Amino acid sequence: MSKAITFSEYGTADVLRLSEVTPPEPGPGQVRIRVRAASVNPLDMKIRSGLMAGNAPAHFPVTPGLDAAGVVDAVGEGAGASVGDAVLGSTTGGSYGEYALLDRPVAKPDALAWDVASSLVTVGLTAARVLAELDVRAGQTLLIHGAAGSVGIIAAQLAVARDITVVGTVGEHDVERLTALGAKAVRYGDGWVERVKAAAPQDVDSVFDASGAGVLAESVALTGDSTRVVTIADMAASRHGVRFSAGGGESAGESLAELVALAAGGRLTVPVWRTYPLAEAARAHADLEAHLNRGKAVLLP
Repeated sequence: MSKAITFSEYGTADVLRLSEVTPPEPGPGQVRIRVRAASVNPLDMKIRSGLMAGNAPAHFPVTPGLDAAGVVDAVGEGAGASVGDAVLGSTTGGSYGEYALLDRPVAKPDALAWDVASSLVTVGLTAARVLAELDVRAGQTLLIHGAAGSVGIIAAQLAVARDITVVGTVGEHDVERLTALGAKAVRYGDGWVERVKAAAPQDVDSVFDASGAGVLAESVALTGDSTRVVTIADMAASRHGVRFSAGGGESAGESLAELVALAAGGRLTVPVWRTYPLAEAARAHADLEAHLNRGKAVLLP
């Protein structure tokens, strides 16, 4: 037996329990890892609360979690890694436990810390996917709403590295941090449109909304084309003719390998705010739902 966080009903963070479970067995193409770090994502809390039940009802008990990094201790037929390898990736069946299954493991370089490795997966893949969907290119200007958030800050760094001019809306306390990464930071809130226009007199070519703060109508007006705006956070997207981006894609493994290389080489910063013991998963959820974090929260089994 091993330990994992589970929940058997929808509710607040208090429904999360440290439980005894049978370690999962890897199927064809899968590896099982001894988890060293598992990141906490906003989707984990939406699933736990029941917000996603209409689209994907839970089969209780559920072990939450999307991402993990650890050491391979068992492999299925045709697996892409060997026992003893340090890897990271998206999990099947949850990551908040001592063991987890990965379908497409990516090698973790020694230079990449465990907490950073687990934090890179979902947010990094989301950032890379949306930039690809927008097809934003060198010399163009990209506006990112929520540019200091976990996804936005990675998207900003990827875009800057590709010689794209980045303007990001952030809170006052994050202006300096975003500017240091090579983007133009503007405060969100009333008057943000005018501030963006002042920061980007050459006009805005594309908008990535990672905030869900009700900015889609103005964003469409800035680009003049709803197809140049993508959101990952505003459920009103269709009312504005805007794409709501979700899901992985066939290139996810390739994209993650690129992100890992950038992070290991010091060219991509993944802010980790706080780590928690596995048993304190409920506290991690509560802290994030109270918006206390400025970066990723990570569980350390």
